[in-house]
Amino acid sequence: MKELVFGRAMRQTAVWRRADTAVRDGDYSASYDTHIERVHRLGSALARSLSSPQDRFAVLSLNSHEFLELWHAAMFGAGVITPINYRLAPKEIAFILSDSGASVIFVDADNRDLWDEVAALGSHPRVVGIGWSAEDVTEFDEFLSAGEGVSIPEPEEDDLLGLMYTGGTTGTPKGVMISHRAAMLNAYHQIEVLRPTSTSVYLHQSPMFHAAAMYGLMAPSLAGGVQCTLPKFTPSLLVGTVERYGVTETQMGPTMIGMLFDECGDQLDRIASLRNMIYGSAPMPRGTLDRVLTELPDLQLFHGYGMTESSSAVSYMRHDELLADPALLSSAGRPLIGVNVSIQDPSGAHLPPGEKGEICARGGNFMAGYWNRPAETADVLRDGWYRTGDLGYLNDKGYLFVVDRIKDMVLSGGENIYSSEVENAISTHPAVAQVAVIGVPHEKWGEQVHAVVVRRDGAHVTEADLAAHARSQIAGYKVPKSWDIRLEPLPVSGAMKILKRDLRAPYWDEG
Repeated sequence: MKELVFGRAMRQTAVWRRADTAVRDGDYSASYDTHIERVHRLGSALARSLSSPQDRFAVLSLNSHEFLELWHAAMFGAGVITPINYRLAPKEIAFILSDSGASVIFVDADNRDLWDEVAALGSHPRVVGIGWSAEDVTEFDEFLSAGEGVSIPEPEEDDLLGLMYTGGTTGTPKGVMISHRAAMLNAYHQIEVLRPTSTSVYLHQSPMFHAAAMYGLMAPSLAGGVQCTLPKFTPSLLVGTVERYGVTETQMGPTMIGMLFDECGDQLDRIASLRNMIYGSAPMPRGTLDRVLTELPDLQLFHGYGMTESSSAVSYMRHDELLADPALLSSAGRPLIGVNVSIQDPSGAHLPPGEKGEICARGGNFMAGYWNRPAETADVLRDGWYRTGDLGYLNDKGYLFVVDRIKDMVLSGGENIYSSEVENAISTHPAVAQVAVIGVPHEKWGEQVHAVVVRRDGAHVTEADLAAHARSQIAGYKVPKSWDIRLEPLPVSGAMKILKRDLRAPYWDEG
């Protein structure tokens, strides 16, 4: 039986939720019947533009119901979606279009100027405008209306669903090949933990181009809930949308959670409908985590760890586990059902509990490989394990602790210093809004610890204050030897992950 395809499960849900709301996007609302019909029409229209269901189509857009429809059309089997990070440079986007061989690209009005820069670089696919049109650009609803409301033929489980490019922050973007089977297994893995229901109201404000969106794109609809969209993370709009629609669940990075708290101030009742908060993309600073647990005691926190190559999720720390054992606050939880995690040394030897090494994982939710990159695929997929590039360890009860990115570890005077440990110590100072720790060149020690701190508006803090605060929690040799205290936010990716490469660039030639 062909079970691990989204369309089969989604159509079944739509039978019993036919007239109920499936999608909200500002003033736009669609029932399950309407949403499924639009997805079918979109699939039919795509069939006229793609050479086969395994042909690629790209999307360059902020979050919207149209973006959701394009995702679901791909999940139903109409084509292979290639969502593009709109924070990339025009040359990087042009590279992705060329590398993927996309036949069509959907571009929203907010990214029209960016698209003009991409198009000026040379040949490009057919363009469909979301909310705009031009002489050679078909508007989305016109494109959709040309399709017929007929069912999209089911894909095979091992067919490609998505070609998701890595962000390009560490070199040329690589296309991660995600199959229908991998995506559905990832959804089932997370459903077992997060338990969405027909009363769930999920809010997308993290970008839909990112793999972290996969759970929200699939699970709430499979459960018969509602999917809401915000164009992008904006604290004031987020709070207003939570109030307006009674949002129960969302996902964001730790930086975004801090900004959400700042927006609410002492009016946290404005987000009282929230029941589940999924966080990830980077370790949660201890100061922010403590504040959430103290000021929103009814909110269930779920710390997810994963990557694009795993269709997003590898492990989860559940809220009840956090409360039962405070020592687990820094853990990424246990691996999800169906996922194995091993800590390995560079030779591939498995390390015992408590010993640090590279986090390696395997499961049915992992990628088929990198698009047209056999060497890179072979380098990270070894002996059936995906090598994450993250440094961590497992304790004797199977809980995973992510210590750092291997490349973010600072080696100073022969000592390994983990940037996340130093960041956690600094983040608990009340004047600190954001912090990132990097290694910078030092003539004697090779590297020294350098901290970039964004102070809170109206707060006053000195380097000496921060150093004393850090020294009270961590060893003296780990305390930053140089500081950069600023007001402007740290550079972040589309998923709100701090771009340490940009912070290191003035000190190192990273190519």
